[in-house]
Amino acid sequence: MSAVSPGEPLSRPITAGVVTALVGFTSAFVIVLTGLRAVGATPAQAASGLLAVCVTMGLGSLVLAWRYRMPITVAWSTPGAALLAATGAVEGGWPAAVGAFLVVGGLVVLTGLWPMLGRLIARIPPSIAQAMLAGVLLPLCLAPITGIVVNPWGVVPVVLTWLVFARLAPRWAVPLAFVTAAIVVGVSLAAEGASVDPALLIPRIELTMPTLTVGALVSIAIPLYIVTMASQNVPGVAIMRSFGYRVPWRPAMLVTGIGTVAGAPFGGHAINLAAISAALAAGPEADPDPKRRWVAGISAGGSSLVLGAASAAFAALVLLAPEAVIPAVAGLALFAAFGSAVQQAIDDPGERMPAVVTFLVAASGVSLLGVSVAFWALVAGLLVRTVLHLGRRRFG
Repeated sequence: MSAVSPGEPLSRPITAGVVTALVGFTSAFVIVLTGLRAVGATPAQAASGLLAVCVTMGLGSLVLAWRYRMPITVAWSTPGAALLAATGAVEGGWPAAVGAFLVVGGLVVLTGLWPMLGRLIARIPPSIAQAMLAGVLLPLCLAPITGIVVNPWGVVPVVLTWLVFARLAPRWAVPLAFVTAAIVVGVSLAAEGASVDPALLIPRIELTMPTLTVGALVSIAIPLYIVTMASQNVPGVAIMRSFGYRVPWRPAMLVTGIGTVAGAPFGGHAINLAAISAALAAGPEADPDPKRRWVAGISAGGSSLVLGAASAAFAALVLLAPEAVIPAVAGLALFAAFGSAVQQAIDDPGERMPAVVTFLVAASGVSLLGVSVAFWALVAGLLVRTVLHLGRRRFG
């Protein structure tokens, strides 16, 4: 695609890129921090991880949008972060989780270099992959409901803000719910006479030496890779295609895979092609001329780098929040993903029973032999599907 013609105003695609980055960040950074803390990161390590994914996805967007003159945007894996939140601590603790992040990045690179791996992942029925994701998301999506009971004065304003703007301006419903949560935090700190340590507001990196354990590879690396591919990269390509753009698969996998590898030692869990938020930069609202929308990708990448500089302040806000407020924001941010996952899981009547089994196992939260429930949910769903399909071929 051609570059922007001299003299043409760029305010529209630039604004679209800023909005893409801002909505994506404020809608999901809480989930990223929650997921990293769940698998063993300290507050400082989680803040470092948030900074790492902001930088790597910002650079990834800049590289891909500039090189291919397309509004390609790179995002962190929100479903992957939710998966981490449901997984919890694994054998080997945080260093093992970091090792699993490295493996995920390596697998994404391998997917770009070796098409067979991509085809193998594609053979996992989407209904089962989405059912696993829905089961993992369910406990997180219940947080706004339970939070109203635990801390009504803090959670009810957040939920009401989300509800009002879900009707008036759906794109901004979650970001504005977070703004309300920030106000709740501020009021709470003022009422307690507490002060914020300025050191918490300075972005910093925490390097972790990764280790490899079987438990982390099975509980984190494999499910995280599958969720990132099935819920982010594959839909991201499809969404871009719907706007007339053919994303270069191999370069995209190499950039996001290398970015994940680079960010892992600093706590970044995974980056990938943007899916839902991709439409903000690639759609007609970014610019009527499809040949000019690549500027939105550049703008989104630059904005992600700026937000990375503020990541420590956002992490501090989460750390200082009253009970149940931040989990409620995270749950509200996942409502749309949960609804989409459930719909895709049960959409095909022939795949419904394996999907239901997968969902129930994932939602149970029960781990076995030190392996997270996400892995066992996949195993259970594939086992039930195999048995049912064998029966159909034999007795049909």
